[in-house]
Amino acid sequence: MTDRPLTLMAVHAHPDDEATGTGGVLARYAAEGIRTVLVTCTDGGCGDGPGGVKPGDPGHDPAAVALMRRQELEASCEVLKVSDLEMLGYADSGMMGWPSNDAPGSFWQTPVQQGAARLAELMRHYRPDVVVTYDENGFYGHPDHIQAHRITMAALEMTELTPKVYWTTIPRSGMQRFGELMREFHPDMPEPDPAEAAAMAEIGLPDDEITTWVDTTAFSGQKFDALAAHASQGENIFFLKMGKERFGELMGIETFVRVKDATGAAVPENDLFAGLR
Repeated sequence: MTDRPLTLMAVHAHPDDEATGTGGVLARYAAEGIRTVLVTCTDGGCGDGPGGVKPGDPGHDPAAVALMRRQELEASCEVLKVSDLEMLGYADSGMMGWPSNDAPGSFWQTPVQQGAARLAELMRHYRPDVVVTYDENGFYGHPDHIQAHRITMAALEMTELTPKVYWTTIPRSGMQRFGELMREFHPDMPEPDPAEAAAMAEIGLPDDEITTWVDTTAFSGQKFDALAAHASQGENIFFLKMGKERFGELMGIETFVRVKDATGAAVPENDLFAGLR
């Protein structure tokens, strides 16, 4: 046994991603005395600027946006009681197909082994018992999410560590409810074209393929407040529009698929640290 605390490391692409997919587990495990380490890979410079100005529009300053988003990220971490924040500082690559994908220094253009070496160094320092990141499609195809997945899995190969490894996901039943909710809040929203609808249908996993269902209902208020800390991106954060009470009802369970495990803990499980305590 060791005096080293149990440690969760979440590897995310942008400021605000930590709250959307893992805000509940970060808050819950911090409250349980587990060390929570957040690694944010990019600076978020392709987010909205003040007043909602979009990337590429006149007045959008990626450096100023990145500074603003770092401050928001620090505020979110304070709400979630994150123990340690590490920022790799790569330039935000923007959505798939944007010109910023090809910009020198963007995360998407960074060699995987280079990013992985930096992350492996952090893993050796913190020695996480659990690592959480995205699946190979970055959950919904964002280049920076895909790259975060790639460097995380490569970094694990570079170390001697054997943490439990999880990818964030959502049950397909949850995606259906999300679609219904979108239409409830936006009744004039046009129906998606068939290709878009087919792509949406592939997001997440069938419910019976999800290994890990973590109840974070008691921490949904913190998760909402962490999202709200990213005020500059409020236009893009749909969940803020439903209000805290409705948010808590719908976002109280966070789901994952376990992809590496040395504990032998049975699945389905309701705790990322099952088999470790």
